Amino acid sequence: MPSEDTLGEDRRLAFVEEMGLLWEAEALSPMQGRVLAYLMLSNEPYCSSAELAEALRASKGSISTATRVLADAGLIRRVPVPGQRGHFFRTEDDVWGAFLAGERLHLRRQRAYAEAVIAELGESDVRPRRRLINMRDYMRWLEEQHHRTMREWQEYKRKRDEGGEGTES
Repeated sequence: MPSEDTLGEDRRLAFVEEMGLLWEAEALSPMQGRVLAYLMLSNEPYCSSAELAEALRASKGSISTATRVLADAGLIRRVPVPGQRGHFFRTEDDVWGAFLAGERLHLRRQRAYAEAVIAELGESDVRPRRRLINMRDYMRWLEEQHHRTMREWQEYKRKRDEGGEGTES
């Protein structure tokens, strides 16, 4: 990251480490939290895997694993860089909105799993059937909630950007 950033490299890296601790406290991968924070705090349009490994003092393997999981979750995006080898990543300006959209894919997969198992269960599998029906319906319900939450989030951002609620920066 360029040294002319007003935050300062030491302070920026302290925030990166703090995000790792936050993720770890939630039983998530601290490296994923660190990678996400590094990308969120970067002023560059993208960062390479090599840059992430160097800045975070991490192995290529741990960066590869973290970026794959974060990309699958919709929190970061792999971007092509013409004429360059290697992998490059960035976050969306609205990381959490992108996450919410990506989470719906997970819910659809969970619902499809439940539907497939329900189709295979016999009529005598009363308890498993009830559990899987609840799983399927819960995932369907959550998908509907996600759609509503995304609309509300977009409206909240619109109001914020117009000087309404949430204007503290």
